Amino acid sequence: MARPRPDARRHHRVPRLRHWRDWQSLAYLVALPALAAWQWAHGFNVLLYALMLFLTLGIGVIHHNHVHLRMWRGRRMNRLTDFWITLLQGHPTFVFWPAHVANHHRHRHGPKDVARTYRFGGDTNHLWGYLLHPFQAVWVLMPVFFGWLARLRRHRRGAWRYCMAQYALWLASWAVLLALDWRKALVFVIVPQLHGLHWLLATNYLQHAHADGRKTAHAGAPRDTPGSRLNYARNFEGLVNPLLFNIGLHTAHHENPHAHWSELTHLHRTRYRARVDPALNEGGLVPYMVRVFVLGTVWPRFRSRSLMPPDSSIT
Repeated sequence: MARPRPDARRHHRVPRLRHWRDWQSLAYLVALPALAAWQWAHGFNVLLYALMLFLTLGIGVIHHNHVHLRMWRGRRMNRLTDFWITLLQGHPTFVFWPAHVANHHRHRHGPKDVARTYRFGGDTNHLWGYLLHPFQAVWVLMPVFFGWLARLRRHRRGAWRYCMAQYALWLASWAVLLALDWRKALVFVIVPQLHGLHWLLATNYLQHAHADGRKTAHAGAPRDTPGSRLNYARNFEGLVNPLLFNIGLHTAHHENPHAHWSELTHLHRTRYRARVDPALNEGGLVPYMVRVFVLGTVWPRFRSRSLMPPDSSIT
């Protein structure tokens, strides 16, 4: 049997992205710590800090995408990316598996979705609900995390140790940075991380509040859902998508959870947009938030309307 050529072995060892569009993901993963490090050394800059806060949103979306479809073709680079995202986000990456994949994608805003928006104070869609939802979601998701970790410890010790290593890396990074300069650590690292985590959890409210969360006739998350049962999610079609990895095209993502994020534009346009209630196909994310969360606070005509019937269960 012929041995592989040396150049072939070297090519095999070179890290390879699964999709070339993830160069954008890599740029965000490098830019965020670079901006934090520059300001740590040279002082606060309002424009750079605003850009850094925006990049924390991107890191959350990259985390989400990396869970659904691993960024690299090799295990080693994917695990290094897990740890790098853990450092940047200020929280272990494993949490997406029990909270998002096993819960949200399985039940799709339905009655068994632990963090469904209508679980907290009824079927609402307003500024206070948006701001409060991340804290409500964390409260109900923590038992999910601990239960999942307990099962891993009993049945998959290697995976459990991997999760614990992420916790150790995150907490050690905070300890070192706080010891170096606690004020800079708070301003340039921890506060931006908390901002990004709030956004990551609040997107659930943006994408599902006032959508139809009634239980479908299908178990799990089939690739294509017939008829009006697609009305469980809201879509945003504006600038948020090229900037934040098509995070606004949520129906197409739910129906094709393993599709690369760059494919969602085509899927949304050709397979799902016309089948979703028009009220759930929004233009830009920022105009939507201004209309519903700001103007809607004063003028009722700017508020969204729930697609769940008044007599449906919202418990």
